[in-house]
Amino acid sequence: MTDNSTNRINSSKAPEPVGLYPHARRVGNLLFLSGVGPRERGEKKIPGVELDENGNITSYDIEAQCHSVFRNIRYILEDAGSSWDKIVDVTVFLTNMKDDFKTYNRIYAEYFKDNLPCRTTCEINCLPTPIAIELKVIATID
Repeated sequence: MTDNSTNRINSSKAPEPVGLYPHARRVGNLLFLSGVGPRERGEKKIPGVELDENGNITSYDIEAQCHSVFRNIRYILEDAGSSWDKIVDVTVFLTNMKDDFKTYNRIYAEYFKDNLPCRTTCEINCLPTPIAIELKVIATID
């Protein structure tokens, strides 16, 4: 759904934002996505994440999180009127580069084999929710 007065886009399928921001914003023929994680719309449980009673991560499946993140990005792109093949730049945030990069990189190659956007991958200390991966994407839009 696009708010034409501000070019803000919120997907009806992607997870609800955890703060005051839209899923994406259109500027000219570019679509800037806010950081996208693996959460699912309307769900508290995060795919591939097990938490203890205090909300601390006890285990996680980076493969499940990657697939969920990529699915959420596709939802936002399609709801905005763009598509996967129009992604031009990806910034990836991982909380554990040493353990997760190899798996993430393999899955990324499956999703991007026909589209090779620019990419930057950074290790960060943590993300706002108990997740191991988040992507920031820029795509073109007609």
